[in-house]
Amino acid sequence: MRAASHLWDAVSAALGELQRNEAAIRRHHDALLDDLADRRLAELPLTALRTSTSGRLSLAPLADAGFHNVRQLVGTTATQLDRLPGIGGPTARAVVAAVAELRRAAREDVRFRIEFDPANREATALLRALARHDELRAAASGVRDDLGELLRWLPGEIEAAKPAANPVRWLFTGASRRPLALASVERLRQGLAVAEQRGVGERADEIRRLSGARPADPWVDFERRAADYYALLSEFVPTTTPIQAGQGYLTEEVVARVATQELDQRLLQVQLRAYQSFGARFALAQRRVILGDEMGLGKTIQALAAIAHVRTFDARPVLVVCPASVMVNWEHEVRRRTTLAPLTLHGADRQDEVTRWLADGSIGVTTFETLQRLELPSDLELAALVVDEAHYVKNPRTARSRAVRRLTAQADNVWFLSGTPMENDVAEFRALIRYLQSDLVPVDGPAAKVGSVAFRRSVAPVYLRRNAEDVLVELPELQETDEWLRLSAFDAGRYRQAVAAGNFMAMRQAGLSSADPARCAKTERLLELVAEAAANGRKVVIYSYFREAIELIGRALPIPSFGPITGDLNPAKRQQVVDDFTAHAGPAVLVAQIQAGGVGLNIQAASMVILVEPQLTPTSEDQAVARAHRMGQVRSVQVHRLLNENSVDERLVELLATKRAGFDAYARRSALAEATGAAIDLTVGEIAAQIVHAEQRRLLTA
Repeated sequence: MRAASHLWDAVSAALGELQRNEAAIRRHHDALLDDLADRRLAELPLTALRTSTSGRLSLAPLADAGFHNVRQLVGTTATQLDRLPGIGGPTARAVVAAVAELRRAAREDVRFRIEFDPANREATALLRALARHDELRAAASGVRDDLGELLRWLPGEIEAAKPAANPVRWLFTGASRRPLALASVERLRQGLAVAEQRGVGERADEIRRLSGARPADPWVDFERRAADYYALLSEFVPTTTPIQAGQGYLTEEVVARVATQELDQRLLQVQLRAYQSFGARFALAQRRVILGDEMGLGKTIQALAAIAHVRTFDARPVLVVCPASVMVNWEHEVRRRTTLAPLTLHGADRQDEVTRWLADGSIGVTTFETLQRLELPSDLELAALVVDEAHYVKNPRTARSRAVRRLTAQADNVWFLSGTPMENDVAEFRALIRYLQSDLVPVDGPAAKVGSVAFRRSVAPVYLRRNAEDVLVELPELQETDEWLRLSAFDAGRYRQAVAAGNFMAMRQAGLSSADPARCAKTERLLELVAEAAANGRKVVIYSYFREAIELIGRALPIPSFGPITGDLNPAKRQQVVDDFTAHAGPAVLVAQIQAGGVGLNIQAASMVILVEPQLTPTSEDQAVARAHRMGQVRSVQVHRLLNENSVDERLVELLATKRAGFDAYARRSALAEATGAAIDLTVGEIAAQIVHAEQRRLLTA
């Protein structure tokens, strides 16, 4: 009896510890999830409460009481709100219900992640509970069911056997109960023998010992094997880690390494999405990698985030190498997204710029062609080398490939960016990998096809690719990118002539005046975008105000094209063109004048929109984009605006940025105003006059 009682005490204590620890895991997880959700609520103004109610809430009394966002109302009761001046019982109850609904929605939407923050008590408690669970689970391995079974029947058998264990009590036990007591004693004897044979008692004592042990700091262990912690957590709550689409189907080992990588964002001026943060940390953790995300997911932003982190701790130079067509865009993005300064190493005075770059810590930006001519110190050490459109160097025999390869040996971090899926040609992909990790050999054969999880895992240490559908769960997603370009010499000459003539429309067209990409930067970039879209299986719609431009584009396109849709086509023929475009199997391009194709057509077969030049009214662009970005669209929609710097494009963007709010406010006043744009067009003459005057003064009065 004493042995049975001891076993019962040990078993009940062990199971109690297991259950308490499991409850603690769920409790700490929920607290952290609440915190993540509450951070979102802190970004919601009080007006968000109206979306969960009838919309007639009076919010002024809440603002007067010091409430400015939804987060501040979490935990506030209707009784407390009812005491505030100007808020009655019905309003108080409606506010509490709206807050609860918004919080529930935020909890469902947020992606859970244990942030590396040892000062966070809830996170520390969760990790300790998970680490304890790991130990307890090991101690209870193979006997967890035995513990439960013993706890179920031991108490009753012990109680039934008590008369046989006490001589005095036995004397007063009736004859009918004595056989029952003896039978319980026998069952206890047999049960104890089985428990001893299986080591149940020893395991229970081990669990009790572990429960009394002083908990260690879990962060060191979490940093070492984060994937294991996430795997433990997945036993209790839904979680998409350690392997998920947003992590590019990487192996658990790589995911664990990335999870421990911190990302310092003090020099960054952009809010990263979760998958972008992962991409930047992947680059930092693995050091020599290819960021192969589908176009439009922000490879540039991820690279800038990694650059900003590196420059926080390392003053050595950083260099970006890219095609000439995107060099200006890199300058704009560095200025816009970070507190760092860009410096182009290009042109006749490039060596003077190299000297300045090495001295002042700017982010150097150069082209593949210029890199071959740069005179760099033989002992140069780069903190990071970024190679944009890295598929440009897939042929190791070219001069630009050799120049890039030499430089990779002088950089601690090397990040190749390319949105073109290179799994289609494993030989080319191998060539790029050799720049980074020569001993890594990706799989060949069927597993090398695009989207193959086996292929991705084989190259996980060096390659991260996410498709838009993998990481953008809220569809349809709209991704807008301004593609800043520099006027070619040919276009610059035409532009100067148009400015001298005061011809506003000719100025707008001068940036796209040749189908030859060697003569026109916009044509070059447009063809790059179309090629990348085709490689990703996307269809494209290209808009321009000018008929001459879309006809020129049609002649330059290398893949099947439909249109052009112009004002000359009647509605039936326009729809037939769209239907043919939609029915076409595989990548294709639809070319349209924005006045004709931007209104009244459903072009959701297209998931990329290219605007060849900025339009004179924001609504015309919005309506054109809305033809593809609409209900029923199953892919994210990428919008690319081709813009020439130091031209009418830049002046239009600057001017319309100040007018967009006014345009939008007016256009929303009536459907007729939005459809015709007549009232808005009254300002076009004023816009044209201002820009022509400014450009003449800039270019002609030097």
